[in-house]
Amino acid sequence: QVQLVESGGGLVQAGGSLALSCAASGRALNLYVMGWFRQAPGKERELVAAIEPTGRHTHYGDSVKGRFTISRDNAKNTVSLRSNSLKPDDTAVYYCAAKVRGGSDWSSWGQGTQVTVSS
Repeated sequence: QVQLVESGGGLVQAGGSLALSCAASGRALNLYVMGWFRQAPGKERELVAAIEPTGRHTHYGDSVKGRFTISRDNAKNTVSLRSNSLKPDDTAVYYCAAKVRGGSDWSSWGQGTQVTVSS
C-alpha cells in the first residue's frame, strides 16, 4: 500500500485560501486514483475531490465546485488541493486517500489535517 501524509492545514478567515498537500511514499503514485475527503464534527465523511492517475480527469463534490482545485505531480509523488473562497462550512479534518485504478475501495488514508475557517 501507499503511505500518505497530509500537510498545509490551519486557520483561515472566511473568503481566504488554503493549499493542502499530500505526500505519498511506498509505491508509485501513478498507479492510483487520488482523492481528498473531509469530515466535520457530527457529519459523515464526504468526498471533496478526486483525480485519476494521469491527472486529465477530475471530480468535485457539489459543495466545492468552482472553489477547490485538485492536482497531482506523479514525478514528485504529491497531490494538492487548492481551496479558494473558503466558508465556515468548509471547516473539517481533510484526508488524502488513494485507491487502485479500477478498484472500488479507498485503501490508503493519511492521518488528516485540520482546516478551520473563521467567520
